[in-house]
Amino acid sequence: MLENKNIIKNEETAVLVGLVHKSQTEEQAKEYLDELAFLAETAGATTIKTFQQKLPHPDSKTFVGKGKLEEIAAYVAARGVSLVIFDDELSGSQISNIEKVVKAKTIDRSDLILDIFARRAKTAQAKTQVELAQYQYLLPRLKGMWKHLERQGGGIGTRGPGETEIETDRRIVKDKISLLKKRLQEIDKQSFVQRKDRGEFIRVALVGYTNVGKSTIMNLLSKSEVFAENKLFATLETTTRKVVFEQVPFLLSDTVGFIRKLPHHLVESFKSTLDEVREADILLHVVDISHPQYEDQIGVVKKTLQDIKADEKPMLTIFNKMDLYEKNTFDEWLEEEVKVDIKRELRERWEHELEGNTVFISAAERTNIEELRSLILGKVKDLYKVRYPYKTIFFE
Repeated sequence: MLENKNIIKNEETAVLVGLVHKSQTEEQAKEYLDELAFLAETAGATTIKTFQQKLPHPDSKTFVGKGKLEEIAAYVAARGVSLVIFDDELSGSQISNIEKVVKAKTIDRSDLILDIFARRAKTAQAKTQVELAQYQYLLPRLKGMWKHLERQGGGIGTRGPGETEIETDRRIVKDKISLLKKRLQEIDKQSFVQRKDRGEFIRVALVGYTNVGKSTIMNLLSKSEVFAENKLFATLETTTRKVVFEQVPFLLSDTVGFIRKLPHHLVESFKSTLDEVREADILLHVVDISHPQYEDQIGVVKKTLQDIKADEKPMLTIFNKMDLYEKNTFDEWLEEEVKVDIKRELRERWEHELEGNTVFISAAERTNIEELRSLILGKVKDLYKVRYPYKTIFFE
């Protein structure tokens, strides 16, 4: 992992493993595995099978039970699978114990997300953030990994040197973490100065679950070319553009997407990127209304905003991909009046729950974009009036 940040090679085949336990239902476990398969695809691996097991809690040694692990090992051997991905975090010793049985590279969800972030990182800031998160992920797992290496080497006399080497590696990793944190502090200072230099503009930030269409909306509103594709974490770096609606200027930022079970060390490493959200005046929460679990995704975003203390800001919820929602929801023979009623009930429900701060659009089809612009403009104007009541140029 230290030498090669990209742990997944293109065209690798993978099997996924998840647990159904007291805090995770069978339906949730399946949903998480579907998302894990999308993560694997984003990283360049092809999922050929998923395994689920019901246990009260994960096995401390191998995460799944002995019988299930042997079943996975048999499938891996028969199909020549190169990668086993677990949906929850594994300890170093668990990884070692599992690899000893399955005879294939084993990673967990956090490692997979880190791999994607490493591939996507382009700027010095993003690369440093990812590298820091990788070392923080590695540090508590060194002991288990070294035990694995000792067993591979085998024999009398290997234990002492192994323990000496692990202490050396721990010191190297801790020193590297300290160095990367200092480097990030310097980058953060530069970023802070850049944000301060933006003057008195109202700042608006797009937030949301990953792959909900934030970058597409950014391109529509700012008429810029921000990278967007149908993959998770298409962009890691915050992109900020000056936007002017009806002679009213403001700054619009596209931020990294959130996801379930986002590794805590990754959140900490990306603190400076998330500062763009914390320091924003208005949040535009983009939701993929066509996703079967969009309500759960809303919950994940709200929880993440709470965690970074950004949940009290003025917010407009943008329900995107209405074209896909209609395609997935409406049968061909459904009467037009019924379709209208279903969409009206959907809007009324969310307008009631979010106190009217909603808009339903399709960024891909350019549907209802003018209403979106109007709502954003209204919120921006209101904030300017409060913050700079003596300036009338924007509000005449």
